[in-house]
Amino acid sequence: MLESREIDYRHDETLLSGFFAYDKSQEGRRPAVIVCHAWSGRDQFSCDKAIEIAERGYAGFALDVYGKGVLGTSVDQKTKLMSPFLDNRPHLEQRLRVAHDALVKQPEVDKDRIAAIGFCFGGLCVLDMVRSGVNVRGVISFHGLLKGRQSSVTSTDSKILILHGDGDPMVSFDDVSGLRQELNTMNAPWQMHVYGGVKHAFTNPQANDEKLGTVYNADADHHSHQLMWDFLAEVIGGRSAIE
Repeated sequence: MLESREIDYRHDETLLSGFFAYDKSQEGRRPAVIVCHAWSGRDQFSCDKAIEIAERGYAGFALDVYGKGVLGTSVDQKTKLMSPFLDNRPHLEQRLRVAHDALVKQPEVDKDRIAAIGFCFGGLCVLDMVRSGVNVRGVISFHGLLKGRQSSVTSTDSKILILHGDGDPMVSFDDVSGLRQELNTMNAPWQMHVYGGVKHAFTNPQANDEKLGTVYNADADHHSHQLMWDFLAEVIGGRSAIE
């Protein structure tokens, strides 16, 4: 039986609200997966991912970067919400750490078995978790923004899976090349799967906008989620895609 609740927490003066889902019929603590939202904010897409994750026996936690109830509904609004965090990555990393700390306080969660997944802006967020040393065993970036930054850790054991569309107009070749160099410098255990001709936001059927370069791709969506389940089973336990 799935249960869900809102978890309110604060960073500086900002009240934030995460969405937490888990299977109540499962006894004891279980591994958890943080879901980092795209540039809209903590929307239904990210909450649905938390529920999907909970259905597989994990706890799912859709975190909140912008503030309780704050959602962008237009390109301009979404850009204005996201841009301050892209401009101040240390501030973003602090906010992500506070979300992680709120999750591990939950009695249903095994604090030593945490992973994170993120979509678009959220893909950048999960990579910044690794860069800042947040205690996650593994992270997955789905069509993430891949702009690097100076890491505060020199090495990491956190496994990294990057799922990227080769036709993504929001990620340059230099971004990809720079990220590869950065992760190798960190001695990070990483892998990247690149989908030929696939554009940004390929997992989200509601994000179709040819002019913006966000196009859903059913094959890439299916394949990337199969990889996700296998990856999560490897790093924090649970059922793989074929189980």
